[in-house]
Amino acid sequence: MACILALDQGTTSSRAIVFDEQQQILGIAQQSFEQLFPRPGWVEHDPNDIWQSQRDVAVQAIVDAGLTSRDIAAIGITNQRETTVVWDRRTGQPLYNAIVWQDRRTADFCSTLRDAGHEDHIHNTTGLVLDPYFSASKIRWILDNCEDSRTLAAAGNLAFGTVDTWLIWNLTNGRVHATDSTNASRTALFNLHTLDWDASLLELWDIPQSMLPTVCTSSGEVARCAIPELAGIPICGIAGDQQAALFGQTCFAIGEAKCTYGTGCFMLLNTGRSPVISKNKLLTTVAWTIDDETEYALEGSVFMGGALVQWLRDGLGIIEHAEDIESLAASVDDSDGVVFVPAFSGLGAPFWDPHARGTIIGLTRGTHKAHIARAALEGIAFQVADVFGAMKADAGDPIAHVKVDGGASANKLLMQLQCDIVQSELIRSTQQESTALGAASLAGLAVGIWSDRAELKTLWRESERFLPSSPSEKLDSANRRWLDAVERARNWDSPHEIT
Repeated sequence: MACILALDQGTTSSRAIVFDEQQQILGIAQQSFEQLFPRPGWVEHDPNDIWQSQRDVAVQAIVDAGLTSRDIAAIGITNQRETTVVWDRRTGQPLYNAIVWQDRRTADFCSTLRDAGHEDHIHNTTGLVLDPYFSASKIRWILDNCEDSRTLAAAGNLAFGTVDTWLIWNLTNGRVHATDSTNASRTALFNLHTLDWDASLLELWDIPQSMLPTVCTSSGEVARCAIPELAGIPICGIAGDQQAALFGQTCFAIGEAKCTYGTGCFMLLNTGRSPVISKNKLLTTVAWTIDDETEYALEGSVFMGGALVQWLRDGLGIIEHAEDIESLAASVDDSDGVVFVPAFSGLGAPFWDPHARGTIIGLTRGTHKAHIARAALEGIAFQVADVFGAMKADAGDPIAHVKVDGGASANKLLMQLQCDIVQSELIRSTQQESTALGAASLAGLAVGIWSDRAELKTLWRESERFLPSSPSEKLDSANRRWLDAVERARNWDSPHEIT
C-alpha cells in the first residue's frame, strides 16, 4: 500500500496526515504552538517552534497510522502563506521571529509607497494589492531593524522563505532552498506574467535577490528528506494552504470556487491559464503549476474567521469550546441589532484597510452573550459575502455554488447564514481536510499514486448541501447595517485617509 504524508503547517498549529490511495485518513497528529503578540498589531511565531512541531507531528502521524517511513511514497507540504522567515544560511538560525501574515507593523511603510505612486505597478505585476499582508514589506522590516542584517545579506549569507521554504530547508538539513509558484506569488516580489522574481520589485522593496529561494513546480520532486526520521522520502507537492484547498476540493475547471473557513476565510475562483487582474480589489494568484503549465485564481482574503471564535473563547470567555458558539448563537433568533466587525488585524478584501479595528456596535442593556455570538457568526458571513460580490463582478458570470471546507464549515448555523446572505448553494465535502488533501494530491500525482485529475475527481464526495432560505428583503436591510458598521470600523488607528 502506497501512502502520502501531508504536512499542513497552519497559523495556530502544525498537523500531519497520512492518506491512503483512496484518500482516506490513516493517521493524523496535531500540535499547537505559541502565538506571540509583542505589540498591538504585531503577530509573530518562533520559527523553531514551527519546525519542531511540524517534525514531531510528521513522525507521530506515521506511528498513528501503524506505518513506518518506508511506507510513505512522498510528502506534500502546505502552509500558512505570506508568513516570513529570514535566517542565516551558515547556521540555519533565524535572524528574527517569523512575522505572521496577520501582522500589521508595516502599514505605514506601505502607505508611504502608495503615496509615492507605486501601487499600480505592484498590482499589475504581482496581482496583489499594496498591503502589509504580503511578505515583501516584512522582509524589508527585518532588513531594516535587525542588527547586521544588511551586511549579512550583502555577503549572501541570509535566506528568506515562506513557511514551506523554511520546512524544506530543515527537512533537507539546509541542502535545498526552494518554494513553489503558489507561495512565491504571495510575496509581492513575483511577476505573475514572467513567473519569476521581478528585478524592479526587488529594487523597490530594497531586497537582495540572493535571499530568495528557487521557484519550483507545485507537483514534482523538489528534494529528498535528509533528517533521520524521514530520510529519503521525496518532497513532491508544495502549495500554499488556500491553493492546496482549491486543488483538494477538485476545483479544476474555470469558474469553480471554494471557500475555506479556517483562522481566516479565503475564497478562490479558478480562472484557468490566464491571470485575471481584478477590478474589485481581489487578488490574482497562482493556483498551481503542474507539468510546466500554470493556472491562476482570483482570491478574496478575510483575516478573521475561526480566529474570531477562538477570541470569544480565550479572550472573552463567553464559550468554553469553539463548537459551543453554534448552540449559543442559535439560542436567539437574531443579533438584536448588534453588528460585529472582526477587523482585529485590519480588513482584507475588498476594503484593504490595515488601520481598521474590531468593532461591536448596537449594544443595549438587553444585549447578552448569545447576541454577541450570533453577531460574530454574521460578521464572518458578511465578510465572505463582500468577497463573493466582488468575485462575481470580476468573473462576469454567476457562481452557481461554492465548495466549503475548514473547521468552521462544520458549524451548520454559520453555513446557513452564509448561504442566505450570498444567495448561492454551498457544498460541503465528506473530507474536511481539504488543505492537507490538496498537498497530498499534488504529491501523489507526481509519484503516480493517482494518474490524473479525472481520477481525483472520482474520489471527491459531497457530504451536505446548503440552500438559500431567507427572504432577500430582510438580508438587504442587514447588509446595509453591516456596511455602515464597516465604515465606522475603518481607519481607526491612523490619520491616513482610506479611499
